[in-house]
Amino acid sequence: MSDPLIRNINNFVILEPGKPEEFLSKNETLTWLENWLQKIDQLPKDIKSQPSLSSAAKHLLDTACDLEISPGIKIQWFAVRINPPKT
Repeated sequence: MSDPLIRNINNFVILEPGKPEEFLSKNETLTWLENWLQKIDQLPKDIKSQPSLSSAAKHLLDTACDLEISPGIKIQWFAVRINPPKT
């Protein structure tokens, strides 16, 4: 997520294999990512270098939109705007 405007988005749609899409707040999405990071046996190198799971989740939210949870299986999250922008 390199666009600075995306940082103003406070809602995300999350996609998990075999489950319907779910809309979460930014804080809920961070918690969701932390929970997944706890379940993964082998974390990616850029995640391992983070000082905590909380900072790793924030790093993922800021820099990625998917995470491989097992070979060939990914979870995904995308910033979404629930309400139209004020003009």
